[in-house]
Amino acid sequence: QVQLVESGGGLVQAGESLRLSCAASGRTFSSSAMGWFRQAPGKERGIVAASSRSGGSAFYADSVKGRFTISRDNAKNTVYLQMNSLKPEDTAVYYCAARLGDGLRSRAEWYDYWGQGTQVTVSS
Repeated sequence: QVQLVESGGGLVQAGESLRLSCAASGRTFSSSAMGWFRQAPGKERGIVAASSRSGGSAFYADSVKGRFTISRDNAKNTVYLQMNSLKPEDTAVYYCAARLGDGLRSRAEWYDYWGQGTQVTVSS
């Protein structure tokens, strides 16, 4: 069992930055690929970024490439999402997810555990 707790969301203006954190409990974190997803009102939950178990490989949605960076600290059981140059269209609830095993996956159904989400609001 893995429990995930996101933090770091908030209200920012366009162009500003935020860093989201996701703390994982349990001893399987280093064995899990991790992902960040987001869901805006009236839209489906979609991938933002994914990290391999080691952090050596990453995947990004086209809409965030060059602006967002996923990283992880396996010693701290934590995955991060650094978000720069935020835009109003980045406004959403952001979710952390864990997938037992390795490999980069962009579909939500591949992930086994989910956090509760943290709200990110970007004003124009």
